[in-house]
Amino acid sequence: MVQNTPVKRSPLDDPQTAAHAWARYRRLMRLMFGLTTGVVIVALVMIYKEVGLVSVHFYIATALGIAAAMLLMSALMGLVFLSSGTGHDESVDNSLDELEP
Repeated sequence: MVQNTPVKRSPLDDPQTAAHAWARYRRLMRLMFGLTTGVVIVALVMIYKEVGLVSVHFYIATALGIAAAMLLMSALMGLVFLSSGTGHDESVDNSLDELEP
């Protein structure tokens, strides 16, 4: 039989805390977009200097691959930081006591 325990409220339920957290997340993503753009440009210049002129599709695929990998990584890590930094992780009830036989 499962007990009904009160649900802990997440700090993200407060609109001010949520607005601050999401603003910080957007700022982090803007920073990472700028860094990603710089890395893509440096990588393409290095490839051009080493290999020379190859198909434009090669450069497009390289730029998209680097950008997608870096932006996905930064988005996921940013969400981890958002969740941990606001205290949302502590509000999750992760007990498995009711599953014991």
